[in-house]
Amino acid sequence: MTERQQHRRRQGAGVAAGVLCVCLAGSGCAGSGAAAEDSRGRDAVEVVRRAADALVGARSSKARTSMEMATGGTRVTIRGEGVYDFRKQLGQLKVLLPQDPAGATAHRPIMELLAPGALFMKNRGAGVPADKWVRVDTRSLSDGNLVTGGATDPFAAAEVLRGARTATYVGDKEVAGTAVRHYRGTADLGAAAQEASDGNKEALAAAAKGFATDEVPFDVYLDDDGRIRKVRHRFSFVNGQPSGGAVAVASTTLLYDFGAPVDVRLPEREDIYAGKIAEE
Repeated sequence: MTERQQHRRRQGAGVAAGVLCVCLAGSGCAGSGAAAEDSRGRDAVEVVRRAADALVGARSSKARTSMEMATGGTRVTIRGEGVYDFRKQLGQLKVLLPQDPAGATAHRPIMELLAPGALFMKNRGAGVPADKWVRVDTRSLSDGNLVTGGATDPFAAAEVLRGARTATYVGDKEVAGTAVRHYRGTADLGAAAQEASDGNKEALAAAAKGFATDEVPFDVYLDDDGRIRKVRHRFSFVNGQPSGGAVAVASTTLLYDFGAPVDVRLPEREDIYAGKIAEE
């Protein structure tokens, strides 16, 4: 790898991490009972591990994301909405950053394109031309882009469940009017990386090393076809800012309208910004 390539990789990773830093700093942050199993719960672990495959069978869906971060007694929430193609592992999200403490919207929505091994962001980074994208190699991120993009890649969220170590059937529920089965358990990121698709294998392996613990508690809600309608993960990592401190993250992904059309076109080389991104 050339010195220029190394510089751009470090620069891109810093920009992605900035999504979190901006939100935490802007909010005044210092740093960064289950029901008894029934007969369906006996194979709960295997049912949960197969959820990602069920999404591939569904081809695509619309998605809503929510990422809640808590540190130093302060909590902020980042929300996203878009579409995802599970077979091509391509998605598009519009990510809304939280309001500043005065109640005013401090930042424009960030447009994100998700692809195997890469995250493209528009409206992210001071000094970046409005018509340019910033590209980040997600395999170089210590969280595998489960957190720093401000939204967890929907298929990566599903593939975390491939590493399920424990799972308990909690009961029948409803999510957005759809009957679902609720399972609760823990997943191992290292095990998930070993079983993940080629597009997520390296990213999940990086997350297994980068998080405070590779054990991820989850709640997942599956429909009758085994597809994820809602999944919630709880991550923990150490903030890289000088003030330090642990950051607790709850990432929730809602999937609906399966089979929805998805047309994600990745930026051409000339549309990707290669200059310096200023700190905000």
